[in-house]
Amino acid sequence: MMAGPLEGVRIVEMDAIGPVPLASMILADLGATIVRLERPGGQAAHGNLGEDIVHRGRMRLTLDMKQPGDVARALELVDHADALLEGYRPGVMERLGLGPETCLARNPRLVYARSTGWGQTGPLAATAGHDINYIALSGALGAIGNSDGCPPPPLNLVGDYGGGAMFLVTGVLAGVLAARDTGRGDVVDVAMTDGVGVLMSMFVALRQQGGWSDARGDNLLDGAAPFYRCYECADGRHVAVGAIEPQFFQQLLAGLGLEPASIVQHDRSSWKDLTSLIAGRFALRSRDDWAEHFAGTDACVTPVLTISEALSHPGNKARSAHVRVGELLQPAIAPRFSRCHGKIREAGFASFPEVLSLFTEKEMAPKTMRP
Repeated sequence: MMAGPLEGVRIVEMDAIGPVPLASMILADLGATIVRLERPGGQAAHGNLGEDIVHRGRMRLTLDMKQPGDVARALELVDHADALLEGYRPGVMERLGLGPETCLARNPRLVYARSTGWGQTGPLAATAGHDINYIALSGALGAIGNSDGCPPPPLNLVGDYGGGAMFLVTGVLAGVLAARDTGRGDVVDVAMTDGVGVLMSMFVALRQQGGWSDARGDNLLDGAAPFYRCYECADGRHVAVGAIEPQFFQQLLAGLGLEPASIVQHDRSSWKDLTSLIAGRFALRSRDDWAEHFAGTDACVTPVLTISEALSHPGNKARSAHVRVGELLQPAIAPRFSRCHGKIREAGFASFPEVLSLFTEKEMAPKTMRP
């Protein structure tokens, strides 16, 4: 069994919250050697923020960037790194003496990846914000929720993690591949607003083609369609219905004991009445009864699980979607590879000599990818 596909890739991670820790976790799971440079006292203002899992797989080294000696140590690690990840406001790394010009002058093949909410440029670049603010200005938040209430925050999955961490991982991997080909690194500007904008591509297209309304709760995928929404069951819990395709919709109706011939799926004028009819059927039985009733069908009906329930669900257990590391159940590595397997490693503090030795041993020369 081969090690993770990113074995040999060395990354310096600057202490941060939001996209940077999750992106680093994913890269570490896939085999990258990562040192997280933590400030004295850590992110105490934000509590743990799941660090027992999100900080897994990396060495942790405490450096005080207000001390010239510690800045010099950080730069020595940069000299041997393939990538650096940081999530400060624009200008902070430059003031610390660790800006991209300084780092790339020392290590021209470095991929310097920067993650912020608004990006490195533009009128909002220096302004504070969080996930909810970034997805608000990207048009995503305004498209979520019922028409008769405020848009609900979709956790911080859309901005921090979808538009931030996933694009940060993509930028790092693309940059490392290019650097191995050319010997030249790059500066990657990951703005969560940009990333969420890309995630909204289909909806932007539909809106301009007349296939999507700006009104919440009025569209195919936002809960307006009776065949793509959640329903409350007799026990107060919920099921999720995603029977978009006609053949799946027919199985949904049959499972609910409704007569398919009398229902036109895409007749929007009937959606409100059909929603009430389906809601009435689901209200007759418990969530788990309905889950069992629809099991093995293509009606696209699933129980809405809590986090605790998801950890023990048979389907997730069959996939080993969560694995036990120490005392904690943790999300398994994703994506999965048939040949190169990553490994979940616990985080641990290390000394500077220990980290430097790992960053300098068997250094990989840039590879020529094309003739």
